[in-house]
Amino acid sequence: MEDRAFRRVLGEFATGVAVVTARGQGEELIGMTMSSFNSVSLDPPLVLFSVDRKAKSLPAMLEAKGFAVNILARDQEQISNQFARALSNKWDQVKTSVGHAEAPLISGALAHFECAPFGSHDGGDHVIFVVRVVRYTARNEPTAPLIFFRGRYRDLVDESEREPTWPLPIHY
Repeated sequence: MEDRAFRRVLGEFATGVAVVTARGQGEELIGMTMSSFNSVSLDPPLVLFSVDRKAKSLPAMLEAKGFAVNILARDQEQISNQFARALSNKWDQVKTSVGHAEAPLISGALAHFECAPFGSHDGGDHVIFVVRVVRYTARNEPTAPLIFFRGRYRDLVDESEREPTWPLPIHY
């Protein structure tokens, strides 16, 4: 299977963009942009994200006492870009507050999930982190999300809302 072609086809699935943050054992701040964020369970409340095994901050992420999943708003594209670069000053001009286990909460995010470690699993060239949500918040005012599709940031063209017919048969 060709890696580049596989990655291109994976890009057909539009995702939101999140920055996962933590505080390392040496008090250093850790943060990385990712689109591999998913809900797992309501009871207990679990979410997951995955980190490339080559990531410089993987050892610190594996030792972290807590995480914050910061769901980015459309106007936070620059923050996404900052945290996507390895070995850069990711925290320059980024306003934060302190969340669970001192994980940074990025100001202006659409939502924050404050999480405790639950488990980490082999995911091939990635490590899959399953984390338990201990607190969450969301912005009250309507704001567009930062969307990633086909390798680029995108805007929602039709922002009209429609209710799905629940329950969808794919869930059962």
